[in-house]
Amino acid sequence: MNSLLAWAEQEGELGAGLKAATPKLPKKQLVVLEREEIQAMEDAAKTERDKLIIRVLGDTGVRLDELLTMRTGSVLEQPGVMGRYYLRVKGKGSKERDVPIMPALFRRLQRYIAKGRPSGADTDRLWIAHRRSRNGSLEPLASSGVQQMIRLTAKEAGIKKRTHPHLLRHSYATWALRQGMNPIQLADILGHNSLTMIQEVYAHLTPVDAYDAQARIFEDELRDK
Repeated sequence: MNSLLAWAEQEGELGAGLKAATPKLPKKQLVVLEREEIQAMEDAAKTERDKLIIRVLGDTGVRLDELLTMRTGSVLEQPGVMGRYYLRVKGKGSKERDVPIMPALFRRLQRYIAKGRPSGADTDRLWIAHRRSRNGSLEPLASSGVQQMIRLTAKEAGIKKRTHPHLLRHSYATWALRQGMNPIQLADILGHNSLTMIQEVYAHLTPVDAYDAQARIFEDELRDK
């Protein structure tokens, strides 16, 4: 439509600067998993590898490709600071960032690296497929394997929602915002260059969430009164 208007302007049929208004589509309510549902999935997972994948996705919001490219050296402790742990991930554009994780998850990942990964793997990738390939080698876990595991584990846990790895990313971000995390910090954790995605994707947060956030700000004043 704008191309037609620009042509008509060049032909002298219309005034300058006319533009067609872009229609705004109604925003869909984003369905996410509650923390209890993520825990139910972890409980239903068959192996420690799968439990850890669910926990990492649910507690960090990393993308699936970022998860799959993690290596045994991606689980880090901040130098010189006790009790601060990170996952170093390679995001879009091969940009690296450090995603915070809690001590309990760090210790589980360290145990998995030391004792849980299949022996004989020819790679330092963190997540290894349980089944050997046709040539008998142990290879890194593929995207399709994680997607299938997440779908089947959610079904086993009795979750009726359409569950996939990216839903865990949305679920983490929604939970973090509801807990009062600064959107700028959240964008940094998720690997967003701006707040645009935060504003567009998580517009499903309700007025109740906004009220709760406001109440936390004024918590001290409300307590005094």
